[in-house]
Amino acid sequence: MIEVYSWATPNGHKVHIMLEECGLPYRVIPIDIGAGDQFKPEFLAISPNNKIPAIVDPDGPDGAPISLFESGAILLYLAGKTGQFIPKDLRGQVEALEWLMWQMGGLGPMAGQNHHFTQYAPEKVPYAIERYTKETARLYAVLNKRLADREFVAGEYSIADIAVFPWLRSWKNQGIDWADYPHLKGWFDEIGHRPAVMRGVEVLADKRKPLIDDKARETLFGATQYRRH
Repeated sequence: MIEVYSWATPNGHKVHIMLEECGLPYRVIPIDIGAGDQFKPEFLAISPNNKIPAIVDPDGPDGAPISLFESGAILLYLAGKTGQFIPKDLRGQVEALEWLMWQMGGLGPMAGQNHHFTQYAPEKVPYAIERYTKETARLYAVLNKRLADREFVAGEYSIADIAVFPWLRSWKNQGIDWADYPHLKGWFDEIGHRPAVMRGVEVLADKRKPLIDDKARETLFGATQYRRH
């Protein structure tokens, strides 16, 4: 059984959804990032960048256990392990990987900065809010155009869709008006009604708390994050 060290965040939900879609048995170990669980030695042993999610698969490629961190790498590993949710042909694989990297290098970081400066920063910085809100909207527009003439992001339903979807669930906090992105909204609704997706986004959802106390904010955004652990 795969062990999943995770929390109810977009990157965590990417892996929860993938595991549900693949039908793999897994056990969740909560890593409360507001309480600082990500800095514990046992977690750093499998996720040296102190970020969730991470997994341990006791049945690795050579029969020996394997641990992985970085949500994109985990999606690729699970796709390779099961032969699911990544195209079989090289052209299709490259297309899916392009959009997976687009999410990892663009949508995730930009939406994350959007969340930080609009929701969590101790002071409102107008320049930062405008910059990241506009960049998030630009990325939504890229995806809306992409989905104007296709059902899924990269050919068939794949790790590209699984990676993107959780980052759009906070569209309201990102300053998005769905009326501006009709093709993307149709895709979002369709993906959101998949049974495995609905199960995946509920994983650990009951444990996550609003970041309203100073200790949690300091743990995530203050000096604690920058110590050598």
